Amino acid sequence: MGDDVVALLLALATENAELRDQLAAAQDMLVETAIDAGNLHALIEAVQVERDAWRAHAEALMRQDGTSLPRA
Repeated sequence: MGDDVVALLLALATENAELRDQLAAAQDMLVETAIDAGNLHALIEAVQVERDAWRAHAEALMRQDGTSLPRA
C-alpha cells in the first residue's frame, strides 16, 4: 500500500474512533435524561395524588358548609 492509502486509512480509523466516543457520550446523556424524566414523572404523579387528596378534603368541608369549590 502506498503512503497515501496508509495515511487515509489512519485518518479514517482516527475519525471513526472519535465518532464512537461521541456516540458513547451521547448515549450516556440520553440514559441520564431518561432517568431524570422518569423521576420527574413519578414526582408529578405524587403531586397530583396529593392535590386530589386535598381537593377531596376541601370538597368534603365545603359540603358540610353547603358551598362548592370553583372548577378550573
